[in-house]
Amino acid sequence: MNKKTAIIDIGSNTVRLVIYKYDDEGTLHELANMKKVARLRSYIEEDGVMNAQGVEVLKELLLQYKQILADFDVPHVYAAATAAVRQATNHEEIVWTMQEETGIELKVLTEEQEAYFGFMAVAYSLATSSAITIDMGGGSTEITLFENKVLQHTHSFPFGTVSLKQKFIAGDKMTDSERKALIAYVKEQFESLPWIVDRHLPIIGIGGSARNVAQIQQQRIKYPLSGVHQYEMTKQEMDDLAQFLWPLTFEELNQLEGLSSDRADIILPALDVFRTLMDVVHTGAFQFSKKGLREGIIINQILQESPDAYNKYDVFHEHSRRLAASFGRSEAEQQHVDYLVTTLYRQTCEEFGLVRMERELEMIRGAAPLYHIGEFIEQDAASQHTFYLIANQSIPGIKHRERLRMALIASYKNRGQLEQLLVRYQDWLSKDEIKEVRMLGSVLKFIHALNISKRQIIQDVVLKNLEDVVEITFTTTQLAAAESYAAERQKKHIERVFKKPVTLVFQ
Repeated sequence: MNKKTAIIDIGSNTVRLVIYKYDDEGTLHELANMKKVARLRSYIEEDGVMNAQGVEVLKELLLQYKQILADFDVPHVYAAATAAVRQATNHEEIVWTMQEETGIELKVLTEEQEAYFGFMAVAYSLATSSAITIDMGGGSTEITLFENKVLQHTHSFPFGTVSLKQKFIAGDKMTDSERKALIAYVKEQFESLPWIVDRHLPIIGIGGSARNVAQIQQQRIKYPLSGVHQYEMTKQEMDDLAQFLWPLTFEELNQLEGLSSDRADIILPALDVFRTLMDVVHTGAFQFSKKGLREGIIINQILQESPDAYNKYDVFHEHSRRLAASFGRSEAEQQHVDYLVTTLYRQTCEEFGLVRMERELEMIRGAAPLYHIGEFIEQDAASQHTFYLIANQSIPGIKHRERLRMALIASYKNRGQLEQLLVRYQDWLSKDEIKEVRMLGSVLKFIHALNISKRQIIQDVVLKNLEDVVEITFTTTQLAAAESYAAERQKKHIERVFKKPVTLVFQ
């Protein structure tokens, strides 16, 4: 049964409404995503009170969003207020006013809750097992440390992009002296946390400022894959980007591809904060997560209803399975193909005396349920559609290079087409990796033929490496005319892998 829910994320810089639909298995679809720049942090006076103008801005936004929720017929909304409302000394009055005048109940998140929900989003959507996260909003910055997907430490700093700008920057653009003062302040703050100093762990950036950094870099280098989730930049790339942005005027920043106009005046301070954190942590890797507070709240809600809905230790295979199901691959079909892939791979290693490569096996198992999902759109162009669907879709649990390899394996048709697809990805894969793609793609093409009728009739597989031939015997539960015909046509692909003739026996 499909359910609808919505999150209103009331931040210091923006107020965003996201509407989701999800089913009993936890498959999550985003139906709508709208934001308004409110800069609520700027309405907090020196005495800590959010003034009447700021309260009115928030009220009008919530009334607009309430009408949109009615249009989408959303029965449940979770309105999460973070630093701007939390830090306002009159936050209880703000909550009461919104309840009375809009009917929307604000949940003012504690610093610990805000950090926890960010961690939840990362843990259940990235494969990275241990890392430090940074969620930099307009009025606060949450830092967490997790090891083996278990949260170890959280901390919230009372500064964000908007408050740092108010504190250190007089105009739209930083001066040299303002920049030095900002970096020195942030460095001192980060070094006050002994559990992040010199940890040598990757940093994961959450939130709009982090996403904008990734988008600017991707536009700048003409990055051929879509999406920022699980994109990664080195320290050198972060430094080079800062050097590229520094001379630009405010007007030039406003026109920059990939940068939201409402962040033109705060993107450089945000980037300097990220770079400073990398120096303190002593790391060369900065990863980006498109998932954040809102997704963490939704995941937490779904897990309360269905504790087994998500597995943070097997993120990719879980989402691969759901993606395949959305293109018509049944659970039974996926399990059967996985059995064929695993059995043939392991028996090949045993018969040919090869060292079993678990990474190789995981790669082909991950691609197997997605093999030629493009046939759902058009049979004749299944390969091209498959590549596009996987390469241009943010699949949680795998990095971008792995996603490219997955797309190439799952769409494999022949060597010529593989070379055509690789034209845009020069130097992404080594010769050995391209060879591996051809090999795994060939095996999947053959295995796809073994379930051509989608009846899951192969019960047992025995592979023997004889002197002059490889013999594969399939025991089936029914007559396998379709499978036998399709497999005979495709066995040339595995003959190239084995470098031997292959005899197929169906009994």
